[in-house]
Amino acid sequence: MTAQTSPDALHRLVKHAIDSGVAASIAEAEALFRGYRLTVEIDGAATADPVQQAALLTTVALGRRVFLGGVTITGPLEAPLKLAMPFGRTLAEAVQALGGVLGETVSDAPTIVIGGGARERRKGFCVRTIVAGWRGGILPIHSELEADGGSAMPLSGMLAAGLAVNEAFLFVNGGMPAAGRRAVGLSLWRPDVEIDWLQADESEPALTYLPSRLWLIGLGHLGQAYLWGLGLLPYRDPAKVALVLQDIDVITDSTESTSILTDATMVGEKKTRAMAMWTERRGFATSLQERLFTADFKRQADEPAVALCGLDNGAGRRALDQVGFDLIVEAGLGRGHRDFRTMRLHVLPGRRAAADIWKQARQGEMVEDRPAYAKLLTDGVLDRCGMTLLAGKAVGAPFVGSIAAALALSEVLRLLHGGTAHQLIDIDLLSLDQRLVSRHSNDFADLNPGFLMAADAWSSDMGNS
Repeated sequence: MTAQTSPDALHRLVKHAIDSGVAASIAEAEALFRGYRLTVEIDGAATADPVQQAALLTTVALGRRVFLGGVTITGPLEAPLKLAMPFGRTLAEAVQALGGVLGETVSDAPTIVIGGGARERRKGFCVRTIVAGWRGGILPIHSELEADGGSAMPLSGMLAAGLAVNEAFLFVNGGMPAAGRRAVGLSLWRPDVEIDWLQADESEPALTYLPSRLWLIGLGHLGQAYLWGLGLLPYRDPAKVALVLQDIDVITDSTESTSILTDATMVGEKKTRAMAMWTERRGFATSLQERLFTADFKRQADEPAVALCGLDNGAGRRALDQVGFDLIVEAGLGRGHRDFRTMRLHVLPGRRAAADIWKQARQGEMVEDRPAYAKLLTDGVLDRCGMTLLAGKAVGAPFVGSIAAALALSEVLRLLHGGTAHQLIDIDLLSLDQRLVSRHSNDFADLNPGFLMAADAWSSDMGNS
């Protein structure tokens, strides 16, 4: 098996092109994605706002994993970086560290504008991000709509960025004719369908309490998105944050295509070690668990009682409520070329045991009959076994994990602020307004997950390096 066609080397959205039949070969699919380019502009007034900075950095980090022809960033980027993310002192340094290129707007590329109000209609695709309170979304650049409400919290910026990159990819990929022409968004405080995300919500609290002790299960697509979201939060003293990082896998070439904190220099490293290094640069304390997550161990009393799960296998999920966690937020993502934009979140323990929720493994889509797979077999590049292994790998997009992580982290933040937990959140990004949200029967009033106070104000001396 060649490196080019190794199951662990193939870009997970390039796989979408061959599984869907859009491309007849891997080479054709890769050429298609190398032709995708993105422009990101930041409004001058937005450069000093840490939530708008969160939207910018997340857009760049996600965009360069999807638009392989390059992401160009324009605007007054010499502004100080006010987020305590380890990407440099200025926005220019940060976007370059994340793989963006400073330059002028690329006229024929889709454009995402961070912040600012309505502007003149443009040809092609152009949307602007919107953040307010716990709400985030996107509008066409010329839309006169605005979001009402107070100061935004950083996960609103992360949410808006994920929705923007999803919409831009829908445009270039031809997945939806209305892409870029619609308002898309939701509230992380009240993700119910009946909530208008553009309207002010008096029930939204100011972000005051942040989780201090968490156990992260799985450090791939979702696990790294959890870490990214935690990194955006305004911790007054990040050294008091204790994270347990659990995984057994090694970073491969394909990891970077879905995982927001991975770069090519990490290939071959244990995910636990690479993510611990990044997390400690952010200022958090870490401990590592390099073993499979199964029901044959118990959480100790001095270990984090709250877990964020990013596993992609049913066996591990069935054990989630058996090891002693007081609260588990689990997110699962679609794996096939038709459903990779779907996500389903659970908060455990709930009415149903984890073993009942995940009784059977999901059946993957049968894609071996696609032209690209037949060509690999005919050319002798792969044997039948290798072709089956490649076909079984998941399609994945980093913006899906980013949105799911913002929702999952908000479950923890909401409980810390006296809000409601959700038994289930079921979303397809192709039809966000059709989401299913079910409130949890447990208010978790007795939960003591550990918390820290948020910083009173964000400034450029909060730990940037």
